[in-house]
Amino acid sequence: MENKLLISPSPHIHGGDSIAKNMYGVLIALIPAFLVSLYYFGIGALLVTVVSVGSCVLFELLIQKYLMKINPSVCDGSAIITGVLLAFNLPSNLPLWIVVIGALAAIGVGKMTFGGLGNNIFNPALVGRVFLLISFPAQMTVWPKPVETRWIFFPTVPDGIDGLTGATPLAMIKGHFGHLPDYLDMLLGNTGGSFGEVGAGALILGLIFMLWRKIITWHIPVFTVLTVAVFTGIMHAVNPQEYASPLIHVLSGGLLLGAIFMATDYVTSPMSKNGMIVYAVGIGILTSVIRLFGVYPEGVSFAILIMNAFTPLINTYIKPKRFGEVAKNG
Repeated sequence: MENKLLISPSPHIHGGDSIAKNMYGVLIALIPAFLVSLYYFGIGALLVTVVSVGSCVLFELLIQKYLMKINPSVCDGSAIITGVLLAFNLPSNLPLWIVVIGALAAIGVGKMTFGGLGNNIFNPALVGRVFLLISFPAQMTVWPKPVETRWIFFPTVPDGIDGLTGATPLAMIKGHFGHLPDYLDMLLGNTGGSFGEVGAGALILGLIFMLWRKIITWHIPVFTVLTVAVFTGIMHAVNPQEYASPLIHVLSGGLLLGAIFMATDYVTSPMSKNGMIVYAVGIGILTSVIRLFGVYPEGVSFAILIMNAFTPLINTYIKPKRFGEVAKNG
């Protein structure tokens, strides 16, 4: 029997991962935060999420089929994740027609303009969110107060009142007014803000799940949060009356949502581990600078988008040593 040496291109062993598998894994990791948002914000959070996801899927389908003339790829789950993450970055009382506009900006501008999944430079959900923040600043900065529910979809509010609004913890810090919620409330989600970002504990559960399933690595979320904690901790130590404690900065706002679910986006984040660390530290520094010294109380979205732009540069100059490469110095 003749022996033959078969040569074929790599990869020779398939790891079992796929785009759809990882995307739906991320969706599973988002379930705890979604349940927290339903408990505290009721039917508003549900409607915003449904409209956001439905619009993102529809716009991607129409653009791919009728403009790009390619087979639609909405079943891979990426459009669903964009819709969920966009919704998580919005107030639960945002008019639904504005949510549709945000979905169009996220998919049409942030994703499909660059050629679709794998080609976009910026995180699509954050493109949609920042577009809405610039276009509709009044509606995007009115935050319903979380209220406990008798039934999960129907929040309890006083008779004759459609809803209660209030400032977020970061807005209170920036304006030096109001009574900050305690750490337990911020951990559980009983604070104002975008409904997907408030449940710090639920977001951490999502992180643990994705690390366990090896959907992401720990480098970006850990170094992003650690950088913000160190930066704000130094400022708090210098002037505790002016600057809030680092734990407040970590548990409030969109830091955990951004660091865990958006900064780790495969397409817009660096490929090497050292590159991820540089990228994450950059996000942490920019977030802290915007929060502490900027006019806007939150800076995570802007920080991630700015570092998205630096990702190609990071990939060019920070990359692992090639297999078999000999150092120039011998």
